[in-house]
Amino acid sequence: MNIALVTGGSRGIGRSTSLLLATLGWTVAVNYARRADAAEEVVEQITGQGGRAFAIQADVSDEAQVMAMFAEIDRHPGQLTALVNNAGILFQQATLEQLTAERINRVFATNVTGSFICCREAVKRMAFHHGGKGGGIVNVSSAAARTGSPGEYVDYAASKGAMDTLTKGLSLEVAAQGIRVNGVRPGFIYTEMHADGGEPGRVDRVASGIPMQRGGQPEEIARIIAWLLSNDASYVTGTIVDAAGGR
Repeated sequence: MNIALVTGGSRGIGRSTSLLLATLGWTVAVNYARRADAAEEVVEQITGQGGRAFAIQADVSDEAQVMAMFAEIDRHPGQLTALVNNAGILFQQATLEQLTAERINRVFATNVTGSFICCREAVKRMAFHHGGKGGGIVNVSSAAARTGSPGEYVDYAASKGAMDTLTKGLSLEVAAQGIRVNGVRPGFIYTEMHADGGEPGRVDRVASGIPMQRGGQPEEIARIIAWLLSNDASYVTGTIVDAAGGR
């Protein structure tokens, strides 16, 4: 059995990705940091439809918790062959001059360091020279990496820019080890994350400025992630797919 780890898998894009990958035959490790109830709901929905999944707690900003998470995955039947680095945080909208070092470091600890550490542990399990059978990694970035999110989340945007660089660099490191590393840059998607930034209705506010005149749905991003992990994308690595409605 092939196991796919989806970090931040209990809500938004992570939830939709977990549900979709399960229908495609993956055993899904649904990672969550705090919302055990939400993660278990995803697992119950998957198993109720005949799929395989289990919830697994870890705050990816904490290396020890990440190590424990991968060790627990190792104890499950099957082999890890997919990682979706989806876990991410942002805080209240602010200009750069309002940012504190504590906030910046917290954003980078989850969005950047957490992704690096998860990639490191995944490579140790997937790479040919570690006895693995290869696999795929998808890093969930953001269109903010291109726009910079001025006046709102420059720290978040910068963290996603770092994820894009990770995607490119790692893809070249492990291409000969049977591991493909790609990314997706969602635009304005209807998820709970906008409430974290203090504006739950943000997507509706900006929709008229998007060329396609609408925000995106988590399921639309999940389908891109699933494709990047599939054999249909077997010759694709180091690629970042923009999914921002033309923005």
